[in-house]
Amino acid sequence: MALADLTASVPVLATARRKKLNQRKKTIMVFLVACLLLLGITIGGLLAAETAVHADLGQKYLNPSLQHLFGTDQLGRDMLARVVKGLSTSILIGLGAASCSAVLAVIFGSAAALLGKKIDAAITWLVDLMLGIPHIVLLILISYALGKGFWGVTIGVALTHWPSLSRVIRGEILQLKETQYVKTARKLGQSPWRIAVKHMLPAVFPQFLVGLILLFPHAILHEASITFLGFGLPPEQPAIGVILAESMKYLSVGMWWLAFFPGVALIGVVALFDLAGGSLRRLIDPHSAQE
Repeated sequence: MALADLTASVPVLATARRKKLNQRKKTIMVFLVACLLLLGITIGGLLAAETAVHADLGQKYLNPSLQHLFGTDQLGRDMLARVVKGLSTSILIGLGAASCSAVLAVIFGSAAALLGKKIDAAITWLVDLMLGIPHIVLLILISYALGKGFWGVTIGVALTHWPSLSRVIRGEILQLKETQYVKTARKLGQSPWRIAVKHMLPAVFPQFLVGLILLFPHAILHEASITFLGFGLPPEQPAIGVILAESMKYLSVGMWWLAFFPGVALIGVVALFDLAGGSLRRLIDPHSAQE
């Protein structure tokens, strides 16, 4: 009877394994497609830099058509080129800001977990302070103090997005400190620095990588927000925030395409980053490996 049950379970196990493999392949495919689309938008924006600022007053206020898929604005500039260029700029800002912010999160999170109670208390107080201040207000203040523009926005976003990820890194390292292999390494005389580099940082790398990718949507949205409010990128630069701010003056006269297409494109890019981050989390995070 037991042999019969075992024989009957073999096809079930094979089916489950095949289903899990197919699901993993789909997740990898989704991640690669999202990354390729984002890369294509970035390269397309760099190639469309001249077209995005080219004005032709004879072509102004044109409705969306085959010649101008997103229509044209008040200066006759092609809105498709401007949107792609603006998204490319947002992606580059998000890349720089999210990378710096993730590195800061690892530094502060590791220091809080490894350098004693006083350092932990100081960093925890700093994290609570930054999370207690309205995020957009802090970002505007930093960007304005640094002169706004590309670097002002990038540094502002980088300095305001690390606290949440640093909490995750700190919690993971505190758990690792209580694991048996870390205690064994400590008893064998390995230095705290060697234990951190060899045992702890590789273990928190999946959380760091997923956190890095998931910081991109926040960075892009906040860059667009402060640019829309006038505290980010300059008006002469094609950017989603600038485009949306300019379009507000023309919505009441029926020129809906000036805001609709840039807004949808921004949401689409944020969704792509979220899709890439979620897919990567399912691939490398053991807690979600069964999703």
